Amino acid sequence: MEQPPTPGSRWLLIVPAALIVLIGNVGIHVLYMVAYSYLINPGHDMAHYQAHAQFTAPYSSIVVGFPLMFLVCRWMGRKFAAGSSVTAALLICLVYFLIDLTAVAFAGGPGELAVILVISHASKFAAAYFGGLAARKQIVAEV
Repeated sequence: MEQPPTPGSRWLLIVPAALIVLIGNVGIHVLYMVAYSYLINPGHDMAHYQAHAQFTAPYSSIVVGFPLMFLVCRWMGRKFAAGSSVTAALLICLVYFLIDLTAVAFAGGPGELAVILVISHASKFAAAYFGGLAARKQIVAEV
């Protein structure tokens, strides 16, 4: 017989939740690049598409990352007590930020992307906060 997860074990879901946002964000950008190279602007060499991917990735992270972060944080926030849903959502955002910052640092991210990265992570912070609030509202409404 399967035991329900203990309240403390739910906190272990923070890292996989952040990875879901990250993988979803990258996956959607890959799908965009496939559509771009085959449907929108076909016929160029690989260097053209690589340059386009590097240029559009930070903007894609802002546009796609906000709804992804909101949805994942709302979904995960419902797994916690009402008083902890916003905290859990913000921790998901923090873990995402640390993973993303590490990846950008290892990739040698140029300094001119700093403003875009700040906008991207600020929007994800807002999305996480609102996702946590939405989860709290749903939890309270169910009680």
